[in-house]
Amino acid sequence: MPEFKPEIETFAKIKVVGVGGGGGAAINRMIASEVKGVEYIAVNTDLQALQNSLAQQKIHVGRTTTRGLGAGMDPSLGRKSAEESQNEIREMLKGTDLLFITCGLGGGTGTGVSPVIAEISREMGILTIAVVTKPFSFEGGPRRRIAEEGLKDLSSKVDTLITIPNDRIWQIIDKKTPLIEAFRVVDEVLRQGVQGISELITLPGLINVDFADVRAIMKSSGSALMGMGIASGDNRAIEAAKAAVSSPLLEISVEGAKGILFTIAGGENLTMYEVSEAAKIITESVDPDAKIIFGAVNDEKLKDNIKITVVATGFDEKITKDNLLKVNHEPVNYFQARPEDDDVKHDDDVTNNPFSAPAISEVPVSSSRSMREPSQVRPSAKPIQREPESTDSDDDELDIPAFIRKKMM
Repeated sequence: MPEFKPEIETFAKIKVVGVGGGGGAAINRMIASEVKGVEYIAVNTDLQALQNSLAQQKIHVGRTTTRGLGAGMDPSLGRKSAEESQNEIREMLKGTDLLFITCGLGGGTGTGVSPVIAEISREMGILTIAVVTKPFSFEGGPRRRIAEEGLKDLSSKVDTLITIPNDRIWQIIDKKTPLIEAFRVVDEVLRQGVQGISELITLPGLINVDFADVRAIMKSSGSALMGMGIASGDNRAIEAAKAAVSSPLLEISVEGAKGILFTIAGGENLTMYEVSEAAKIITESVDPDAKIIFGAVNDEKLKDNIKITVVATGFDEKITKDNLLKVNHEPVNYFQARPEDDDVKHDDDVTNNPFSAPAISEVPVSSSRSMREPSQVRPSAKPIQREPESTDSDDDELDIPAFIRKKMM
């Protein structure tokens, strides 16, 4: 009898498409950071920029339309280029289960090409997530308007949209931060958005989160928040959870989310109590009827650190659209002095552990940290308040959230 070999692949196929100059730079950083389990594709109208990409696959769109010279600030030229090359785009997407599209909005290629790729991807039944940046205010009104129109177009064509306004970077850098490091901060958030979600699928765990879980949370979910936090020490679970849900670089907060997917990774010393502490912080401000999916991973490489990844979706569409399109026209003193709190950790207090972070840091923390750690970070619009410590710990009983108890049965 001939041996039967099933044609079903056992792993979700994940691809990341970097579109235009901003997207190309972002995937170069992801490749350098060795984000595992994904394939990278660079797409550009600028042939010279494409040749400098580290991606395994490269697609030069609009050979006839732009002749390899880019799309400038003309999204219609970018769209026309993508439509000219749509057969190549379809070919590159074959067999894909999850597609990330990353780009910087405001130019011609990222703004014009990305919605075409997203539209083709969803037509092919692929879960499609866009992680994009909005331009700095100082880049001017025309680029801002192009980005706003592009954001509207893209949001209608993807399942999930994660938006990072470049202006938020002023909350975590100072006037001495070198230009290249400032842009690395934004690239880090783009990388974490892709790595955080893909690792939910690719890393095996004590309590697994699989592709079906991710699809259930992110399919047709609109705007999303994705954050990662890593911390060590006595309050590591609390601090990692706060960092994961309170990044000042993201457009929205976790409040009111109707879908939450989070994983907690740690070594053998990760306790059930720490899982419960982190879960309370992550879920305390979400919708009462929110769908919550939880995973736990044993990762000995983390040693005494805990890493928490959170994906939140299902926000009120009116509020999120207002946030996405809102632009602050007030003059900004980017480098004004910031008062220091008494409990802020200074550089001298921070260890050299690559996973460590200041105790109150609310920036997404990465395991491969090339950016400088700020001595103080402004909290997000609605920070989660620290719970008062109990004075009678001997008599307290652990209140494990119901969705975790179900996972334990």
